[in-house]
Amino acid sequence: MSANEQISSGREQILGRIRRALQVPAPKRTPHEPAPAADRYAKSLPVIRPEARAWLPPVGEAWAEQMQLFTEQCADLRADFFLCADVAEMEERLAVLAKDCGWQQIATHPGAMTTGAAASLSLPILLIEDGYEIVALEHCDAALTECDALVAQTGSVLITSRSAGGRTLSALAPHHVVLARREQLVPDLTAAFALLTERYRANYPSLMSLVTGPSRTGDIERILVLGAHGPKRLTIFCV
Repeated sequence: MSANEQISSGREQILGRIRRALQVPAPKRTPHEPAPAADRYAKSLPVIRPEARAWLPPVGEAWAEQMQLFTEQCADLRADFFLCADVAEMEERLAVLAKDCGWQQIATHPGAMTTGAAASLSLPILLIEDGYEIVALEHCDAALTECDALVAQTGSVLITSRSAGGRTLSALAPHHVVLARREQLVPDLTAAFALLTERYRANYPSLMSLVTGPSRTGDIERILVLGAHGPKRLTIFCV
């Protein structure tokens, strides 16, 4: 067997194991059911001290300053950001995006913003709450999710498995679209961690993540490659 054939065979064995593992459904919990060892997880989370702000990049106190910084950070990170006047404008911009990108199917989760926005596109919708096949989700052109907050300091989107419809929507589709509200903008990482503590202290989600631009890597010859480990494109709409 040649070296190329050995590599191909090894790859197929690994992928085969992954496919078999994905066929076993994970146990589901209701939002009101305490997570296993919730107290232990809560105690293990770091305490973010207010003085940590002195170690991090400065952020203006006014909302307009924070929004300007978030906009600039998104541009540097190659994330597309749109500040919309209202829901109608957001849906119009979303429709233009879907047409320009040639979306054929989208995935989303039920939410105050996602439900109406997804329906406005008149495209086939994979609603993960109804159960789904991994392959079907992988074939969706984009995933619409909500979030917990937008972090001005780093241009990050703070998501959890509850705000973003689970653990897979924000990772598998090639285009992640986040829908947010103006009041969800927080100034810095200290405020973001404080928000998580206040909101979930009694029962932390299984996933808490800061999405900072589209997935990227520069491991190979220091050449930046987008979409290596997740969505190649990130678009954020704020109403």
